Amino acid sequence: MVSVTGASIVLFFLVCAAGMGLSALCGRKRAPVVIAGAGAIASVLVVLASAAVLLTGRSYEAALWTLDGFGRLTLRLDALSSIFLLTAGIVYFPISLFVRSFLKDQQGSDYPARRFGVMYFALMASVALILMANDAPLFLISWECMSILCFLLINFELQSQTDKAAGYIMLAMSEAGFLAVVIAFLVLGRGAASFSFSALSAAAGSLSPPALWSVFLLGFFGFGVKAGLVPVNFWLPRSYTAAPPVFIPVFAGVTLNLGFYGIMRLNADLIHASYGTGVLALITGSITALVGILYATTERDMKTMLAHSSIENAGIIVAALGAFLIYRASAEPVAAAIALSAALYHMLNHSVYKTLLFQGTAHVEAATGTRDMDQLGGLSRVLPGVSALFLVGCLAISAVPPFNGFVSEWLTLQSLLRSAVLSSTSVRIVFVLCGAALALTAALAVTCFVKTYAMNFLGPPRGAWEPQLRTRKGVPFPPACLAVACLLLGVLPTYVLPALNRAVEPLAGASITTALVQPFFTANARNGQLPHAFLQDFHNIGAQSGRRVLPGRGLVVLLRGHNANPVVFAMSTAYALAALAILLLLTWFAVTRLTRRRSVVRRPLWAGGIPRLLPQMTYTATGFSNPVRVVFQAIFQPNITEDTRQTVAVHFRTAIHRQREETHVVDRLFLQPMGAAMRWVARLLAGMHHGRLNAYVTYVLAFFLLVLFLYRGT
Repeated sequence: MVSVTGASIVLFFLVCAAGMGLSALCGRKRAPVVIAGAGAIASVLVVLASAAVLLTGRSYEAALWTLDGFGRLTLRLDALSSIFLLTAGIVYFPISLFVRSFLKDQQGSDYPARRFGVMYFALMASVALILMANDAPLFLISWECMSILCFLLINFELQSQTDKAAGYIMLAMSEAGFLAVVIAFLVLGRGAASFSFSALSAAAGSLSPPALWSVFLLGFFGFGVKAGLVPVNFWLPRSYTAAPPVFIPVFAGVTLNLGFYGIMRLNADLIHASYGTGVLALITGSITALVGILYATTERDMKTMLAHSSIENAGIIVAALGAFLIYRASAEPVAAAIALSAALYHMLNHSVYKTLLFQGTAHVEAATGTRDMDQLGGLSRVLPGVSALFLVGCLAISAVPPFNGFVSEWLTLQSLLRSAVLSSTSVRIVFVLCGAALALTAALAVTCFVKTYAMNFLGPPRGAWEPQLRTRKGVPFPPACLAVACLLLGVLPTYVLPALNRAVEPLAGASITTALVQPFFTANARNGQLPHAFLQDFHNIGAQSGRRVLPGRGLVVLLRGHNANPVVFAMSTAYALAALAILLLLTWFAVTRLTRRRSVVRRPLWAGGIPRLLPQMTYTATGFSNPVRVVFQAIFQPNITEDTRQTVAVHFRTAIHRQREETHVVDRLFLQPMGAAMRWVARLLAGMHHGRLNAYVTYVLAFFLLVLFLYRGT
């Protein structure tokens, strides 16, 4: 009997193949309909397959064919890959519908939608193969297909040479990361019976510490290219800015997660990384998060700003993963489980709200013709539906309760606070510094997205743009689905965490359901981890509410410290939402009752003696973020040149025009020194080509002598 998982997977690949064929054969106007229909069906199928694995706890395996020298290729859908596949399916559904509506409303009849549909379904199938591959050859083949398809989709519209260069930079970095991952698998499989993941995991125990470190570093930074980690993330803002609006939600919500999956599969599942590797991951993640949000806060282009924000969120995920590796190596399973659940939860959350924000950005650009936040403003009157949905995305990514970003960032910070259980003082200091960096990151994220929403949707328009004729003032359905998902993932963490526990418990050795999600409280509740008096107090304030209505466990996430510091942290976004709704209702009732007999008198606005505030007098996005530029000038290190100085009667200055040029800190600290070193080597090699035959013979003789010396040494 065929299982639900197996049937869903087979149907998924058939639908992808049908979508490719129909996209190629159908008319240009019907291609968006094919993409929406087949894409929605395929996403539902992968959600069913992954949900079946998470609900039943049984993995799905299927043998494919045999390759000479590599063994049999197999598929396996386990709990870890199911979480990533479920995330991909959740965001692919609204993305497919968004592609149809966007192509139908915003693009002309000559838009190559058929070619886009073929590559769209090919990418969807390659992503699923990456997540279900159970051996290194199939994984690497699928990974290479995904990288090439991403390059083709980035250059799909090819509006300028800058876009073309961004695509080639992305492809070059993807290939460099791919080669690093191939070497990591070769080192890991040197003593393995085959290249299956189970054989590679068994062979990892026989590797020496230097070999394990090399596998970790190659895999961490090789996959880190796709995840956007410092210092291999310089391609990401360029590629995100150049990507077409119909593809960038896939780029941000799906393919970015493949880097996290590769890091977790290789460095957390196949090998048991050491204490030091976790410290490296924690530090790298914290630096990545802080650098990403600094550049996002000072950016004025909406797509580029969201790209830097993706780097920030990638850093948060990797920092939580680093904490997990440290806790697991220190035999602290509960703390390890909390950290890994925070990483997986934030990965899911980021996919949802970043897809929502990129879809909102596409609607803004289509309606105004610009993404420059210094020129935008007042869009809440032009696009009220998009404005409301974009606000949800801004609140979610800023970790404001009751939306989903708050839950995962709260879990991440709580996992870092548990570093008191560690015995090493130096590592605890690292946790403190990284926790402070992530706390600063969270504060800057609020600043960044207050600026984003205020400059785009509030106030008067600051530029000369005009709304396009095809602008829709209603609520678009695809981003509305994502906004609802942001709310549900935020108010129901006690239902999400048990699903994540399927993947967390085998890797961490402890259950997050037992550690974090408590049952509905009763008057005589007993719990081995929490004092009875504490449980009684929670019962008295209504923590048992919903016990007779909702299925499953309670609505409160509790986290108790270790025995030396038994502080209890509690969080319930569901109760917070109910309390917020009651407060808003009471406030509305009080205001309407107190003001029902008052009349409203409208007077002209006084603006310092002028009839009205001109757009040039209002804050711009650049002005809003100037304090961040000033405080963190040591990181930005701008090059400011004065162009012109306007004066009246020579002595009275009216304006100074300055040009500000910044070099990204990654380019300044890594790319420019590497480029200088490569140019030096090139000049050295060029000097050797002087046309003298005797010198060339000497070079060849010296090379052979070196080879003989090395051979005798081995």
